[in-house]
Amino acid sequence: MTVQRLHVAKRFSEVAISGNLVHLAGQLASDFSLDIKGQTQQTLDIIDQFLADAGTDKSHIMSVTIYLKDIEKNYAAFNEVWDAWVSDIEALPRTCVEAKLYDPNVLVELTVVAVKAA
Repeated sequence: MTVQRLHVAKRFSEVAISGNLVHLAGQLASDFSLDIKGQTQQTLDIIDQFLADAGTDKSHIMSVTIYLKDIEKNYAAFNEVWDAWVSDIEALPRTCVEAKLYDPNVLVELTVVAVKAA
């Protein structure tokens, strides 16, 4: 089976598609000066765009892994934005962990697995 890659850079691709399976690399905001709500919203907007580029949408997400820089400090604010994003679909399977991210200004990163829309 072939793998299609979208948004390819020198070191990685943002999206990999094989059959109906869609993998999004760790997604994060483009503006690290934003607070957790701002970074979360930007990240979710990017996820929406990449899923659309792959021929699917958030209602077809199979799992999300959420990495928060400081889970105690940012979990509630992250969930405010998340809850608004998923308010029109069924609850998504997700895992949320605290992690030391690659840049100290990154507050959140999300990895997504989805299937293509039928």
